[in-house]
Amino acid sequence: MATTERKPLLLDFEKPLAELATRIDQIRQLAEENGVDVSGQIRQLEARAMQLREEIFSSLSPSQRLQVARHPRRPSTLDYIQAISDEWMELHGDRTGGDDPALVGGVGRLSGQPVVMLGHQKGRDTKDNIARNFGMPYPGGYRKAMRLMEHANKFSMPILTFIDTPGAWSGVEAEHQGQGEAIAYNLREMFCLDVPIICTVIGEGGSGGALGIGVGDRLLMFEHSVYTVATPEACAAILWKDAGKAPQAAVALKIISHDLKKLGIIDQILPEPTGGAHSDPLKAATILKQVLLENLDELNRLTAPERRQLRYEKFRKIGVFTEVDH
Repeated sequence: MATTERKPLLLDFEKPLAELATRIDQIRQLAEENGVDVSGQIRQLEARAMQLREEIFSSLSPSQRLQVARHPRRPSTLDYIQAISDEWMELHGDRTGGDDPALVGGVGRLSGQPVVMLGHQKGRDTKDNIARNFGMPYPGGYRKAMRLMEHANKFSMPILTFIDTPGAWSGVEAEHQGQGEAIAYNLREMFCLDVPIICTVIGEGGSGGALGIGVGDRLLMFEHSVYTVATPEACAAILWKDAGKAPQAAVALKIISHDLKKLGIIDQILPEPTGGAHSDPLKAATILKQVLLENLDELNRLTAPERRQLRYEKFRKIGVFTEVDH
């Protein structure tokens, strides 16, 4: 069956790259039609394209990194799980009558080691996004996550969580079902678990919706992901009554990986392929798997009380303030 290659979804700052790629294709086509050897010129242009891509992606503003984190083709939780696991079985249901498709999880093996993996799941297109509520879980999603984590704790399996959500669903129905309680319960109980917990921000880590599966021994973050108390758009609307000031809010919120590493919020930055994880998902998955295995090896050497104590100390250190005498 014939297949057609998907057209790239270009972000605004990627347009110079697209123009250069078009120019290369045009030169190659003209050379073939006229029987001219321009391989040297093609190599120079391709090298320039690679250099330009590196320059662009090494100097992205916070708001541009947010665009990359929200890219529709950025690898999702299920993409990474399928790429890094030897075996994988998704488990469903929160045991109170629901199964939230915005938060998925199950049991699997990572290089032979049994683990529980779970995370937010966005859709690939409009229909899928609606079905998964754009990766914004209801309370049942967090209760399902907690059920899976308790299962992991019972059977001594490490927990790997993947964070990628604009935030927990804030609709009236979610509030009726106890959204705040569900997230708070997860925060408290994750501190008490005996097994290693590694959390990775793979895309957009927003508000309490991210924190509901974000308490761990290690907090990792992909280079172009974001992690924030509120979306820049929401912050701008609250502070300035103008969502158009979202780029200014993105800078002030310190949402990017390098700022968060300096602040001590995250433990490790995972490099992405040039052009973002969506440009080479398999390479991104290889990087993720290697880092997860390295951290698991370190955490498995500790006892359960040592892990709990280090987890407690890690979060106690977050948040710095200065007292000023008047």
